[in-house]
Amino acid sequence: MKNLFWEPVIGLEIHVQLNTKSKLFSSAPNHFGDEPNTNISVVCTGQPGALPVLNKEAVRKAVQFGLAVKGKISLISRFDRKSYFYPDSPRNFQITQFDYPILRGGMVAADVEGVSKTFAINRAHLEDDAGMLKHFTHFAGVDYNRAGAPLIEVVSEPCMHSAKEASAYAQAIRSIMLYLDASDGQMDEGSLRIDVNISVRPKGEKTLRPRIEVKNMNSFHFLEMAIESEVARQIALYTDNPNANPEDLIPPGTYRFDSDACKVILMRKKESSDDYRYFPEPDLPPLVLTQKYIDDIAATLPELPHDRFSRYITDLGLSPYNATILINDKDLSNYFEAALAICPSPQLLCNWITIEFAGRFKETGKSLLTSGISPEQIAKLVQLIEENKITGRIAKSVADDMVEAPGLDPEVIVQRNPDYQPIGNTAEIEPLVDQVLSENPQSIADFKAGREKAFAFLVGQVMKLSRGKASPQIVNDLLKKKIVS
Repeated sequence: MKNLFWEPVIGLEIHVQLNTKSKLFSSAPNHFGDEPNTNISVVCTGQPGALPVLNKEAVRKAVQFGLAVKGKISLISRFDRKSYFYPDSPRNFQITQFDYPILRGGMVAADVEGVSKTFAINRAHLEDDAGMLKHFTHFAGVDYNRAGAPLIEVVSEPCMHSAKEASAYAQAIRSIMLYLDASDGQMDEGSLRIDVNISVRPKGEKTLRPRIEVKNMNSFHFLEMAIESEVARQIALYTDNPNANPEDLIPPGTYRFDSDACKVILMRKKESSDDYRYFPEPDLPPLVLTQKYIDDIAATLPELPHDRFSRYITDLGLSPYNATILINDKDLSNYFEAALAICPSPQLLCNWITIEFAGRFKETGKSLLTSGISPEQIAKLVQLIEENKITGRIAKSVADDMVEAPGLDPEVIVQRNPDYQPIGNTAEIEPLVDQVLSENPQSIADFKAGREKAFAFLVGQVMKLSRGKASPQIVNDLLKKKIVS
């Protein structure tokens, strides 16, 4: 296959909108979904003489992120003007950090198809967002509600070599922001947007070849699709034109991804930094931080997603798959933590939260988190199983009742329903065991021959006769005793 001889080289620029109450340089509300052009001020709309004032909460969140990725936080950083002329930019420039960003370096750990990998960050800087162009049938409008919203742009090194790696890295960045409560991470609302730079080179080659940039990806699935499509396109170009100059085959450009056609489409030729005419922002002084300010923030950092991921695997014995499901949803992970504080049975709790209850809500369009079922109630259900007060089969019926009547305590559900009372009396279970053994001589022979599945079959038959109410421990003990004797 052609791609056995080629290596993709991928770098991401991730724009994360910070969830501050006000915008980066003005007191206008920073809020999504309001009527167009209502969350604006003289600064947002670039009125003559309007001066920016830096939002200190945005600075704090940027420092939190820098600490989370173990980067070098600059004690002195500076803002610059980046000139560009679009209708969604009322000032005709963006305020960003070009030469002296607030953060340099850093590492992000992510799980890629069961393997833990680390990815290098080049830099991260603060900047304000542009407005939004809205296109209608016969005209276009501009909404400045988003103009001036605080962004942190996280620029990776070109250190990823597959679509899966790029997606895992981007999801890790989003998770970190969520755990820091620095952003809501709502990609469909534009709170997290990804620009992806893609090139390919022969395996073993160390130099970087020409790259193209795909702008404003707002879905991890589409991100993977865009990368795979573009990598295949570039490999085909190099393979079909082995003697051509790479610069001629892959001219730098800015592209968008067409999800219907599953390919990237050129929007414009790539600008260089000279085109933006960067120069120091004259209306803002340098941003000066103290080491004590940074240390005080470091002392308040929460547990971060990959640290939690490692704890779930190492200390709690969860599988990497289940740990990933939990940590990728901060609220679900916190729900699990709350249940774990009551019932220290992590693997069983995880199964009930991520499989049993998740499956019950899948068809309804709801979720466990909004169902009204508390972590304490699921913890109690699992405790009933662990203490052999109910069987697993009864627990499934109790869970159905919990979904039908959210808020009802599982212990109360069990007490009220006589069918949920397990059979713990050996005298009641023994006749059922005798009946199963008499009807299944072949399974007895198979078990004696070393086939463990035969024993599980016998247990299942007894449980079926008892309608799932027999104590599994008593069933196991009686079967083994009678088969051996």
